[in-house]
Amino acid sequence: MASLPIDTAKFTGIICAVPPAPRVANRETGQLRVDRETGKTVYQVGLCLMAGASADVVTVSVAGEPTGVQTGMPVAVRDLVATPWENEGRHGIAFRAAEIRPLNAPAPAGKGAGQ
Repeated sequence: MASLPIDTAKFTGIICAVPPAPRVANRETGQLRVDRETGKTVYQVGLCLMAGASADVVTVSVAGEPTGVQTGMPVAVRDLVATPWENEGRHGIAFRAAEIRPLNAPAPAGKGAGQ
């Protein structure tokens, strides 16, 4: 299915609700999920997305550890996408970002400032 880009500039705030943790690919062996393109460990972060009078917490995957991101901290998210999925009668939406960093941290050189 197609990935749908999300314009994070429309949110009034994005806050880390659950700190970054490595994603497990195999619960029996403890093997961690690795990004196919970069070879980095995939982390998941619970983000509170606020817009007006509403807020939702979603789990967002990102390749590489989001350094300095802690619970309660405002964050900047670059290239957030939502991908609908279905598997054996179950379905949902997976969220992925190119980068999650503390809001006040400078963007890496050559990258968009995006939030």
